[in-house]
Amino acid sequence: MDTQDVWAANRAMLVHFDSYSAALMFARLDGSLLLPGALPEEAELQPPPAGISARHDGEAVKAAAVERLGLNPDEVIVADDFDHWVHTADGPVKIHLLRFNTFEAPKALLEPHGGTFKAISELRGSARLELALAREVFNLIIGAGGGRA
Repeated sequence: MDTQDVWAANRAMLVHFDSYSAALMFARLDGSLLLPGALPEEAELQPPPAGISARHDGEAVKAAAVERLGLNPDEVIVADDFDHWVHTADGPVKIHLLRFNTFEAPKALLEPHGGTFKAISELRGSARLELALAREVFNLIIGAGGGRA
C-alpha cells in the first residue's frame, strides 16, 4: 500500500512518555498534532465504523511515518489500545497513536521537519479536535490505569 493511500484514511499522533517523570510529550509538526497534517475543519469524532479495512492498519501507518520522518522503526510502537475515529466528507479516518520507546523524546529527529515536542499544557491554540484527541491520549497513558500505552 503506498503512503498516499495510507494517509488518505489515517492520521497519527506521535508521543513520548517518560514513566520515571510521568512526562507525556506530544509531537507537533507544521502546527498540527497529527501526521501528515491537520484534518478538515468539519471533521468530527465518531464511533469505529463497521467493516474496517486493511487501509486502517496501524503497522502500515507506522511504516509511512517512519518513511516520512526518517525514524528508526525499532524506536516506535503502535498503541493498539488507542481506537479513535473521525468522520470527514471523504469518509472515516482512523487516528493512530505511535509512541517512541526511547529514553528521551527524540527532539533532534523532528527538528529537520519543523517539529517539536510539547506537554499537553503547551498545546493551547491547537485545533479543538486535536486537543480532544490529546486528552484521550493523556487519559490512556496517565489516567486511571496509568502507563498502559
